[in-house]
Amino acid sequence: MELALIREGKDAADAFDRAAKLAQHAETLGYKRFWLAEHHNMAGVGSSATAVLIGYIAGKTKSIRIGSGGIMLPNHSALMAAEQFGTLESLYPGRIDMGLGRAPGTDQTTAAALRRGRMESVHDFPEDINALLQYFSAGNSNARVRAIPGEGLNVPLYILGSSLFSAVLAAKLGLPYAFASHFAPREFLSSIKHYRENFQPSATLKEPYVISCINLIAADTNEEAQKLATSFYQMARGILTGKSNPLKPAIDSMDGVWSPEEEAAIQQMMSCTFIGDQEMLKADLDDFIAYTQVDELMITSNIYDTEARLRSVELVAGIFKM
Repeated sequence: MELALIREGKDAADAFDRAAKLAQHAETLGYKRFWLAEHHNMAGVGSSATAVLIGYIAGKTKSIRIGSGGIMLPNHSALMAAEQFGTLESLYPGRIDMGLGRAPGTDQTTAAALRRGRMESVHDFPEDINALLQYFSAGNSNARVRAIPGEGLNVPLYILGSSLFSAVLAAKLGLPYAFASHFAPREFLSSIKHYRENFQPSATLKEPYVISCINLIAADTNEEAQKLATSFYQMARGILTGKSNPLKPAIDSMDGVWSPEEEAAIQQMMSCTFIGDQEMLKADLDDFIAYTQVDELMITSNIYDTEARLRSVELVAGIFKM
């Protein structure tokens, strides 16, 4: 999961180059997919034009699946989203995923600017997904409104969520479910339980399929991993305090940077976070997978140093080959 984080002292072009290098490295290591988020009006996040960035990353890679984690559907018309992803699938056949969220990915003022004053409610999200499914279907060829390109193409849809609402919808529609446990773990277990128990098979999916996104920072030593994690903690503190800052370099310690109350809140918000060397992470991830029974892990690694970030995903890949 990539946000194209803009680093302190750098610009968006640097963030996009880092994202491409990470995707290329993940591809050589055997990772299955590489998703890009949608956020707006955030000084530290470059992934606002998500479909454009997906095309850029797909063009820099050869086989790894590239997708959205996700497209915040209330910010887009279903027709335009179908056309954009139909275009991507036509350019990179068999490699495009479409994860869909119902949050704005920003504050309400910016959301209003994106939507030109039309504010959709959560109740419109299921309707928009059904419209997308219709636009992608070959059976839409006789409709007055068609998505070209898009119609008849196999663009897998994933429901993203951080609450029971999305679990109910994913189960009802028979679609795979990706949970944002990396920043909203509170309803994670109850949501995936409901999804599995109430899943209705569809033409798309016969059995429930759960993806859990987690924060993961790996290094050759636990001490190094903990230091690298201070960039992530500083970013999390910015989220907590409502300040979007560029990603800061690692520091020796967070002592004196965050208050005890901020530390407690961040540790709770980021409880699905794994930091350490390969041996420690293998034990922790084995326990997490055994307990949650998730079908797929998706990782996000908010590390300032480029080489350290590439090393982190390399170490994680090694865990699943041990």
